[in-house]
Amino acid sequence: MDNLLSPDLSHKAKEIGPQLIRLGATISVAESLTGGLVSAALTYTPGSSKVFWAGVTAYANEAKEKLLGVAKTILDSQGAVSLETALAMAYGVKKLTGSEIALATTGIAGPDGGSPAKPVGLCFVAAVGLGHEFWEKNIFPGSRQAVVEAAALAALGLLERVLNEPILA
Repeated sequence: MDNLLSPDLSHKAKEIGPQLIRLGATISVAESLTGGLVSAALTYTPGSSKVFWAGVTAYANEAKEKLLGVAKTILDSQGAVSLETALAMAYGVKKLTGSEIALATTGIAGPDGGSPAKPVGLCFVAAVGLGHEFWEKNIFPGSRQAVVEAAALAALGLLERVLNEPILA
């Protein structure tokens, strides 16, 4: 498994996995930009099957709509790479699975597909659950692999915030 994850992702997974298992909160992930890498990192820890419910890789807009319930109006007006889409993906996978926490990633990994308004490396990550809603917008530099790994680390960082905040009603 160490070959699957970069050293940074492996390290972060080793930190977060046991904490998530101790808390016992269930988690699901909706991924576009990261293509399953966040799910792979979360299932890195032995015993993760107690808390990891599902990972949905919804690359196509139609998959975001049909599987995660992202409104077509959001995709049409804001685009697949937007804060609104990331949050809708997170809430959608949370509703789909009934998990207590959900993460979502969407962005432009490159090397093509960017524009002046939405450059290559643009990424939105969202975490919802336990009474919290956190999100980040980042523009990560580097290769496609570097952007994807940075986005996965950002998602795990948001999960860490959820886990370290007091649980709200």
